[in-house]
Amino acid sequence: MRADVYLVEAGLAATRSQAQRLIAAGVRWRAFAHAPWVGVAKNGDDIPKGAEVELLDADEAKYISRGGLKLDGALRSLGLQVAGMRCLDVGQSTGGFTDCLLQAGAAQVVGVDVGHGQLHERLRHDPRVIGVEGLNARGMTAESLREAAEQAVSEFVEDEEDNDTQPVAPYAWMRNGGVVDEDYDDTEDAKEHEIEDFKSERAAKARARADGTAPRQQRRRAGFEDVDLTPSFDLVTGDLSFISQTLVLPALVPLLAPQGHLLMLVKPQFELQPGQVGKGGIVRDASLYADVEQRIRGCLQALGLPVRQWLDSPIEGGDGNREFFVYAQKA
Repeated sequence: MRADVYLVEAGLAATRSQAQRLIAAGVRWRAFAHAPWVGVAKNGDDIPKGAEVELLDADEAKYISRGGLKLDGALRSLGLQVAGMRCLDVGQSTGGFTDCLLQAGAAQVVGVDVGHGQLHERLRHDPRVIGVEGLNARGMTAESLREAAEQAVSEFVEDEEDNDTQPVAPYAWMRNGGVVDEDYDDTEDAKEHEIEDFKSERAAKARARADGTAPRQQRRRAGFEDVDLTPSFDLVTGDLSFISQTLVLPALVPLLAPQGHLLMLVKPQFELQPGQVGKGGIVRDASLYADVEQRIRGCLQALGLPVRQWLDSPIEGGDGNREFFVYAQKA
């Protein structure tokens, strides 16, 4: 089996791209104990079924994606403890940042992404994670986030059919032991038109169920009944692409709780003008990084959130671009 596929199926990597980075960092295998180790040189190298596999550098596999390593490094550099925090992860994608926050002890992570179906399966079923899909952070408000989060933890169910339901007081004799004599009083009996109306109503409900137009009720899924969806967070973090932070930060700052922290990954190639970015989307003029920092600082200052620290990301972007983290805290 291909080495990158083997690592995923063996649970040593979350994705094939992560497996390929692990292979680049060093992977070896052996057929049985005491057999010689065989190094994996390429992603397509064969690893036989049942082989013992060893990762020479397992850091890459600590989180679902490399984003987790970036955030981990930033949290360590800042000495920021997230244990017990309610967090908002903007641009959640597969969940690298979310995974890092959970492993650091976050109580809850509400993730927002404009896409669909990207969040890793392990996180999708974690009760501490609320994955909100199809929501553009640029136009997000506290109310729209709350509504979207409510839908994310809810299911829509049709009212169950009650086959024992009868018209109100169909026949008085049914409550009189079935006795109908000269003293029988039929004033409380259902009239024929009432019974026909009842039958028509039942038939209409059956048709609605059959064609999918039956009314449905929204209710929270099991395990999420008491989840807090208040749109106020101790930490807001994010990894966004193809949009400037300055267009998104105005929507994020109002979601910070008092003394809340903001820690965003900044990708300079999305903060500059097209003419300032080189071929392949690479920023080759290092002097432009200062322009990006000034622009982000100015945006946050205007929003009443002065920057406390600007730091290098511990890992370069996948395309080789330098990346940064901006850290601010609400007074």
